[in-house]
Amino acid sequence: MKISEHQKAILLRAEGKSIGEIASILRVAKSSVSTWVRDVEISEELQLKLKENTYSLQTVERRRTSRLKNELVKRNLVINNAGEDIGKISLKELHLIGVMLYQAEGGKTRRLVRFSNGDPEMIRIMMAFFRRVCNVPEEKFRGHIHIHDHLDEQAAQEYWARVSSIRARQFFKSYKRVTPLPHPYKNSLPYGVFDIYVLDTNLFYKLTGWSRAIFRSY
Repeated sequence: MKISEHQKAILLRAEGKSIGEIASILRVAKSSVSTWVRDVEISEELQLKLKENTYSLQTVERRRTSRLKNELVKRNLVINNAGEDIGKISLKELHLIGVMLYQAEGGKTRRLVRFSNGDPEMIRIMMAFFRRVCNVPEEKFRGHIHIHDHLDEQAAQEYWARVSSIRARQFFKSYKRVTPLPHPYKNSLPYGVFDIYVLDTNLFYKLTGWSRAIFRSY
């Protein structure tokens, strides 16, 4: 049986097949094929063809997939190692995080405490800040959804109620933005953007004071 495979390998090599192709056809190891065909002489034309096949679309795609997989492994390693640098966040750290996030994304006018974002993790951490650091009573929270009119408002309301743990009955009427047709949006924000409101003017002044103190402290 081995002799037959040996002979087939020689014939296939003479036809210009690569070692990998022969191994696949005969279902044998590449090392065996390499040994069997090492004395087979092929023309320069076939050598050129084999070289070109090395860069075929299939080969290029296989190499690209392998490279992306390796990059993903490396990226996840960096991300996981970086996560270990943070550890458990203290109440003091949450205080500083909340104040700075509010300074970046929160409302600065009308003496209203309002934080707006489309990222659920940002909403979660700000709700933790308001509840655990600012001790905001639940009845002082309000939610407000900004959403395009082609999206599902009811699904968005249920989604943000789960994320924020603010009762849906404490939401203001949603703001619906008219979507041009045909709309060009890819629904990167399928639940729109969410506003956290806190009905507490005194907290607005505290946030201002906290942020100014941080700016003076470094």
